[in-house]
Amino acid sequence: MNTEAEASAWVHCTVDGRSVRVAAGTSVAAALAYGGDGVARHSVSGQPRAPLCGMGICQECRLRVDGHIRLACQTVCEDGMQIQTGTAAS
Repeated sequence: MNTEAEASAWVHCTVDGRSVRVAAGTSVAAALAYGGDGVARHSVSGQPRAPLCGMGICQECRLRVDGHIRLACQTVCEDGMQIQTGTAAS
């Protein structure tokens, strides 16, 4: 049986319509890698882009989180978060 503390150790978010369960405190960048191919967006020429620097400088990991453009490496997953990758946030 799960205790309340065990249940709060996990959050559920949605990445492009797929449900992803990750540990509380996990970055969106890590959730992308865990729940898919790690790609955050596509460049204007169609090349896949993924988190690179891990500290928000390169901007390669920008995507939409709950309708707002965010950096995946600097955003912590929250329960119910809606994450959209691909060209939507390019």
